[in-house]
Amino acid sequence: MSSIQGKEIDKVVIACDAGMGSSVMVASQLAKRLKPYSVKVQHTPVNEIPADAKLVLCQASLVARAKKNSTAVVIGFQSFLGDPVFDRVEAAIRDGGSLDG
Repeated sequence: MSSIQGKEIDKVVIACDAGMGSSVMVASQLAKRLKPYSVKVQHTPVNEIPADAKLVLCQASLVARAKKNSTAVVIGFQSFLGDPVFDRVEAAIRDGGSLDG
């Protein structure tokens, strides 16, 4: 299992599968939440995760594919709205702390 310190995060990648746009909504909402911390949020297909990605969030069913396509810390979420993963990420960035994936 890999981990990253919240203070090291300057970009979060939301990876998706060619879906209905729910992950675009997640990226937009997370971008608003992380803007005060100068953290960018990027949306990308799970098979095209950028090489410079340090933290990738994706639906739990895509975690294995994301890990196969990236060396970043990959954390899965269950729900597109209100999942505790998003709160954990914001808290780690805001307060410092470790995120494991």
